Amino acid sequence: MSIRKKVIAAATATALGAGLIASLAPGASIASSHREAPLTTAEPQIDQTDLYAFVSSDEPDKVNLISSWIPFEEPAGGPNFYLWAEHTNYDINIDNDGNARADIIYRWRFKTHHRGGGNSFLYNNGAVDSLNDPNLLIYQTYDLWRINAGGNTKKVLDDAPVVPSHVGDGSMPTYNADLFDVGVTSYGYQNGNKSWVGQSDDPFFLDLRVFDLIYGGDFSEVGDDTLAGFNVNTMALQVPHGKVRGDEDGIIGIWNTASRRGTRIQGNDGSVVNSGPYVQVSRLGMPLVNEVVVPVAAKDYFNGSKPKDDAQFLGAVQDPELPHVISAVYPSVFPDVPDSDTGTAGIQRADLISVFLTGVAGVNMPAGVQASEMLRLNLDTPPCSSACSTLGVIDGDLAGFPNGRRLDDDIVDIALRVVMGVLLPGHDTDADTLGDGVGANDSPSLSSFPYVAYPHSGSDADPH
Repeated sequence: MSIRKKVIAAATATALGAGLIASLAPGASIASSHREAPLTTAEPQIDQTDLYAFVSSDEPDKVNLISSWIPFEEPAGGPNFYLWAEHTNYDINIDNDGNARADIIYRWRFKTHHRGGGNSFLYNNGAVDSLNDPNLLIYQTYDLWRINAGGNTKKVLDDAPVVPSHVGDGSMPTYNADLFDVGVTSYGYQNGNKSWVGQSDDPFFLDLRVFDLIYGGDFSEVGDDTLAGFNVNTMALQVPHGKVRGDEDGIIGIWNTASRRGTRIQGNDGSVVNSGPYVQVSRLGMPLVNEVVVPVAAKDYFNGSKPKDDAQFLGAVQDPELPHVISAVYPSVFPDVPDSDTGTAGIQRADLISVFLTGVAGVNMPAGVQASEMLRLNLDTPPCSSACSTLGVIDGDLAGFPNGRRLDDDIVDIALRVVMGVLLPGHDTDADTLGDGVGANDSPSLSSFPYVAYPHSGSDADPH
């Protein structure tokens, strides 16, 4: 594949989101959620970047739900390193009957602690070699609740430790073994559930330089993982299938939300008082949502919307703007707009509806599904253990995206190929090789829970 073709493919990522979200206004799209909306850009603690859901071959009877928050964490970004927001509900919502409403919610709430009364500007004042090391002056703990549709709420973890940011090799010389690895907390019957919260490498990979006049204006800025070297805050949860599956089938829909009190009063002494009901301020389901895609005026609206209201936009997605934009900008490569019947110019993009709103029939579409934007995973699909493909379903690997999302799935390449019709008969074969020139993350995933890669150290003079 030529560099020019790769750049054309990457450039279409911007148009992809713009077309789909404009059509759904704001029901569904495919753009990653890094600094995507005015509110979350100003408050990165409520900015969720990505959601992953998969069954791993090492624990095939359990499902992993992983969500990342706070984009573009510079490893050496002290002295105020990366803390979760207090007075905020961080939720993973699970729909297990296809009706676009949460049947199960896992909720994290965080508390910040200051050793020494907060009388130092330092995050730590010596080497830290355990999660309860007195040299760690600022640390966080979390409570985890499980809430079902009937309102039954159970606290399953109380004051569990948050793995701190990786300040550097001098401050945390054995970070991986003594801080990251021991952050896994087990709970429940025979400790069959696991939770981990802390800092990790950002698992998402792509070339973001599309914003510089579409890769420099001369196709010179391509093929580089511009998220390499950055960290994120991550929550990882592993539970048995039976904790989340419904009565009808093993297909679940997952989306993240963050909610906080509707009223915030800040005094001139720095004090803050939060009051009023909780208001949803962030939402993410399908990957690549609400970043390069949603018009500025609609971004915060999308973050406050709910999947149950997405069906009103179903008709518009059948003829999204994006394929028309690609055809107009690159007529020599894609002279026609894909059509679900012929693969040429037309409308009725049922393939996009199935991938992004209902799930794919025979793969991850629940019975009686209500069209809505969320990540759907079929728990009964065996995990891939050999000959896996980062292109997931479109390359014959049914355990990959859009059937859930694994850490190594190449979301940008998949999304570009799908929107240009690879699932349609008679599609333009140029769509088969679309991509942004970035095929893997800069750090390998771990082989066991929590699976996300270790964060980059603040000691690295050039982490990027």
